[in-house]
This record gives sequence, structure tokens and C-alpha cells, in this order.
Amino acid sequence: MNEKKSKNDEKIYKMIFRNVYPLYVKKAERKGRTQEEVDEIICWLTGYSKTELKKHISTEICLEDFFNNAKRFNINASKISGVICGIRVEDIEDKIIQRVRYLDKLIDELAKGKTMDKIFRQ
Repeated sequence: MNEKKSKNDEKIYKMIFRNVYPLYVKKAERKGRTQEEVDEIICWLTGYSKTELKKHISTEICLEDFFNNAKRFNINASKISGVICGIRVEDIEDKIIQRVRYLDKLIDELAKGKTMDKIFRQ
């Protein structure tokens, strides 16, 4: 992990997952997608079970710990590419920030109407 983190990165690290999660759901639902699809994406990416995900949604876990505790982070995540927030996700060196941006990218793809097979890089 990078020793020098920007102030913006520090803010992202400390964000509480349960505060970010409803934003992902709202973005998907505005485009006719579902909370279940958002959950499926998060579980696919992190390796968390639906039960573990629900537990994290009900706690004060920060994004840093949420992603650091993901024991089975999906190996196909390295196939996620593209630009999010003006930065190519595949070029992000900080592991946590890259994982946050991977999730952002997947939720964007869901909202844009991509099929789950394409989102899951199958």
C-alpha cells in the first residue's frame, strides 16, 4: 500500500460503507436496476456472502476495513478497466482506492444497462 495517501484518499478510506451503500442502490434503481443486483455485484467483487454484506451494512465499518477484510476478492476484478472520476481504474496503485473505484465502475455499468454476465467479465 502506498505510504503517501492524498487527503482525498484518506477521506475515502474513512467513509462508512453503510453510508455509501444506499448511494449505489439509488443510482441503480434510478436506471431500473435493483438492490439485489447491487448486492450481487458487491458479493461477486468482495467474496462476501449476502449475510456478511448485510452485517457490514448494519455496522460502522469504513471502506478501508470493508475492502481489507474481503478475503476472497474476485480474481476477475483485474479485468475491470475504464475511467472513473477521470482516472483509469487499472492504473490506480493504491489497492484500497482501486477496489473502491472497481466497485464504482461496476455500479456505473449496471446503471448503464450492461448485463450481469458482462459486468462479471464472463
